[in-house]
Amino acid sequence: MFSDKRITILCGHYGTGKTNVAVNLALRLAGEGHAVTVADLDIVNPYFRTLDSADALEQAGIRLICSRFANSNVDIPSLPPDLYAITDDQSRRVVVDVGGDDSGAMVLGRLAPAITAEDDYAMMLVVNRYRPLTPDIPSTVEVMGQIEAASHLTFTGIVNNSNLGEETTPDVVLSSVAYAEKLAKATGLPLVATTVADHLYSDLRGQIQNLFPLQLQNNKPF
Repeated sequence: MFSDKRITILCGHYGTGKTNVAVNLALRLAGEGHAVTVADLDIVNPYFRTLDSADALEQAGIRLICSRFANSNVDIPSLPPDLYAITDDQSRRVVVDVGGDDSGAMVLGRLAPAITAEDDYAMMLVVNRYRPLTPDIPSTVEVMGQIEAASHLTFTGIVNNSNLGEETTPDVVLSSVAYAEKLAKATGLPLVATTVADHLYSDLRGQIQNLFPLQLQNNKPF
């Protein structure tokens, strides 16, 4: 487990795979006996969102907070009506899936004062070195700064979710670790986890520290 805080926030560039990480983290927490909420703060209709995994979350007893227009043909900005339950109900562990880049992080900024006051959160920068707009350290650091400015919160760690979707091999994951470690050094943040699809986990176990297996939800990409 890469966070022991009550609130774990997952941010990053569009398409880095935050949602799959969020769903898997929530399921892991629920499996450990925690009362868990997943909050999807994407305010427009993206390609893949937590609502796609609603059945798995419900079966695990996980509460889902998301836009009322999620997975509809209504493509307008919409905040979840119970947004403030993230900070108001401190009896639950919360995993927050933030929309891409600084535009999505602006929603998180509404909660920043309460999150900061409680001081029981981790904010993870989810990175995928194979995404075209963040292929190197400077571009990734730039995105990180934009998210922090919009959210009024600071990152506490990095999750390496580098993959090539269905074309991901053990070597693809292994070759991304050096990039993630350089990013950690450049930002002063710890590299808290490297994710891998669960069918590749046995191939990489023991070769990568803090390896976190992912069950890919509904056959979607990472």
